[in-house]
Amino acid sequence: MFKQWLSVDVTEGRAIAAIIGAAIAPWVSLIYGNGRLIPIVLLIVVIALDWITGISAALKDKTFSSEYGLRQGVPRTLFLFALPALANLLDAMLGVPGLLFYAITLGIIYHTWQSLTANAYRAGWGKWIPQSVMSHIESELKNKVDRASKNKSEFKGGNENVN
Repeated sequence: MFKQWLSVDVTEGRAIAAIIGAAIAPWVSLIYGNGRLIPIVLLIVVIALDWITGISAALKDKTFSSEYGLRQGVPRTLFLFALPALANLLDAMLGVPGLLFYAITLGIIYHTWQSLTANAYRAGWGKWIPQSVMSHIESELKNKVDRASKNKSEFKGGNENVN
């Protein structure tokens, strides 16, 4: 039995992942509570995918603005990471075992999933999104298309005024 444990193939990728995990896990436990690494990693992945799909969609419909990304996107992302930490503190204060943490974190993950799916559709990746999923994000997609159209018209209007 121990022979199987000791015969793990240590690759460079696994070593890097172990180092990153060893560095991040104590901080996640301190900020978000013990045993909550998986929901926080899921939150990080979903937010990263939302950024990637959002940038891709904005580049496709020519509404990309670094001002929007830096001035609104970064503070929004920091806020999304702060909410589960706040919920963890409220759980500790109220003596409930993660009720608020999981409710808030799963709510953020679900909303961000809707956003990244709508962004993926806007980026032209709709053929990989099942129709059953599209029915869940119709309002999010409409809001994003409307906002992109508004930003595009403001962007064009701003350029015409400069010339």
